Amino acid sequence: MRLPEDAFAAYGLPGEPGSEGFWAAVGTPASVPAEGGGWATLFLWRGSPARIGFESWSPPVALDRWGGTDCWYAQVRMPARLRVTYQFLTDGGAFADPFNPLGAGGDRSIAATPDAPAQPHWPVLGAGADQVLPLPSTRLRWTSGRLGGRRTVRVHPAGGGGPVVLLLDGDDWLYLHPAMTAFDAAVAAGDLPPVTLVFLPTRDREGEFGCRPGLWEAVRDELLPLVAQTGLPADPDRLVVAGQSLGGLSAMYAAVEFPDLVSRVACQSPSLWWAPGAADLADPLAGPLGGAVAARLRERVDLSGLRVAFDVGEHETRMLPHCAYVETLAAQAGATVRVSRSPSGHDRASWRHALLRDVAWALG
Repeated sequence: MRLPEDAFAAYGLPGEPGSEGFWAAVGTPASVPAEGGGWATLFLWRGSPARIGFESWSPPVALDRWGGTDCWYAQVRMPARLRVTYQFLTDGGAFADPFNPLGAGGDRSIAATPDAPAQPHWPVLGAGADQVLPLPSTRLRWTSGRLGGRRTVRVHPAGGGGPVVLLLDGDDWLYLHPAMTAFDAAVAAGDLPPVTLVFLPTRDREGEFGCRPGLWEAVRDELLPLVAQTGLPADPDRLVVAGQSLGGLSAMYAAVEFPDLVSRVACQSPSLWWAPGAADLADPLAGPLGGAVAARLRERVDLSGLRVAFDVGEHETRMLPHCAYVETLAAQAGATVRVSRSPSGHDRASWRHALLRDVAWALG
């Protein structure tokens, strides 16, 4: 939708669009209240034609050009309470927003509507390919007999170390979102006890995070003994498993099938629609409510030793029924359950706050 020139002023941008004074005033995508509720958010790109790619909330949005200038823009209607990862897509590749200081890896940025709650402890590290996230100094070379292959597992004692927090999809929390720095800040602020973070990378998400025992046998028999050999304070008896999407599904599966290993879980947007073969269907979320985990919980499993925190994006409308059903079944099975909804779709940017908050809760 083409905007009149005076519409840019409503976003705090003075002067002729595309002028040097205009570009000097550009910052993080700006939002104004939209008629009928929600927000109108202005995204700007300087240079060649582009689209905005969102992580999950919306299909790509094309940018319009202002006259013959190098100013490309889109006014995007957003609902109330939304935090979203996005990038600019051009013929030359995918890029972070150069005007937005809040990055997520080298080629993504994060936008939030003004009513989205703050995310304490997560640093602003900037966007762009030149950003370098701090990494844990302890590295384990794990060659797994059960899973096959070799992988590098990073370990970090936040606040000196303590209960083990196993971060599934660990590379996301190393290279896209600086979990090590955020956990350190949360511990320093007294919002978390000292913990030992174990960043577990995955080689085959569907194969490892489906409801199968191999991953959890390998964690129990191979990985945790390796962590113990580092000499770092690491208490596996107070293990917290934190997972998102398919990782959240796997965490819940482990809590049901390996209760002696996993009794504390923090899962965000868990893929609880999953059942064998569901991922191959044209509409994977159209299957039985709660998928394989719900089917198992209906067998009257005893979860009285489990503390589990569920968090789902309030804009994940098709995920919500699957998650709500499993939340209810878990409570009926005796688990201590915490339920929350984040201002997001299926998006790592909003899992960040829930990760810190729910790990702290899981540790009691």
